[in-house]
Amino acid sequence: MKKRIVFFISILLLLTSVFSGCSKEETTKDSDKIKIVATDFAPYDFARNVAGDAAQVSMLLSPGEEAHSFEPTPKEMIQIQECDVFVYTGGESDEWVSDVLKDLDSDVTVVKLMDCVELYEEETVEGMEGEGHDHEEEEHAHEDHAEYDEHVWTAPANAIKITRALCETFKKADQMHQEEYEKNADAYTKKLQELDQAFWDVVNHAKRKTLIFGDRFPLRYFVEEYGLDYYAAFPGCASDTEPSAKTVAFLIDKVKEEEIPVVLHVELSNQDMADTICEDTGAVKRQFNACHNISKEQFEDGVGYLDLMWENVEVLKEALN
Repeated sequence: MKKRIVFFISILLLLTSVFSGCSKEETTKDSDKIKIVATDFAPYDFARNVAGDAAQVSMLLSPGEEAHSFEPTPKEMIQIQECDVFVYTGGESDEWVSDVLKDLDSDVTVVKLMDCVELYEEETVEGMEGEGHDHEEEEHAHEDHAEYDEHVWTAPANAIKITRALCETFKKADQMHQEEYEKNADAYTKKLQELDQAFWDVVNHAKRKTLIFGDRFPLRYFVEEYGLDYYAAFPGCASDTEPSAKTVAFLIDKVKEEEIPVVLHVELSNQDMADTICEDTGAVKRQFNACHNISKEQFEDGVGYLDLMWENVEVLKEALN
């Protein structure tokens, strides 16, 4: 990975020197607007809602692309070098960012979403792949380097904190449009508060408090916020997608024991495991959006975090009743 980054940086420096004139010509049209670059969908959508028409906002991750395996191209590294504000999540999926920012000769304001909220460590719950591994080994690993869950945006309360942090950053980077950023952030925060209340209404009137994911589980901040329990096949950033027979059997037994009506999966994932559990238990399969990325069609239609999370409100209502 690091060798690739070094190679990309070498190409970047060459391209920058050769095409610098071209880059300036291309950006003249909107030279009065600051450039904001975000790594993937969640930070991108928060940024564009706060920025409105006052700034240019772009996303590095292509719609439909797997966020956890993303690596920047030389062209994308140039985007980072030439932007005014760079927004990324942090965590395992963004390990490449530190090397890029360290080696790029560019004055870029950086916002890390994981610095905006209180963090939870990655966890392995009962029945999950990897559960029951050597605890002594785990303790040593924890002492050396704690792995925090990076999916901080999945709780609307965190989305509000991130929105405020982006607003303050944009105001400092672009003082001419401070009022616009503040106005946009206030309006978006109100919508996030309405969303948060809708989730609370569902949870407070629910018959049960347990969710079953036949998939990876990138929603710890969500369940922690609303006091929910969960069982899943993999942690949020797991590279594996094929669970053991033991894990599938555990989830099937849990659905039957607690009469769980819905088995969930996240977007853009392999649904075979959820299908297997549903076939064996009679539960129905539903998608719960983690908002890591969206499809090309959704992107072209302007689908945002709020749209996806309001879909989740209805899915949660079905899953908990």
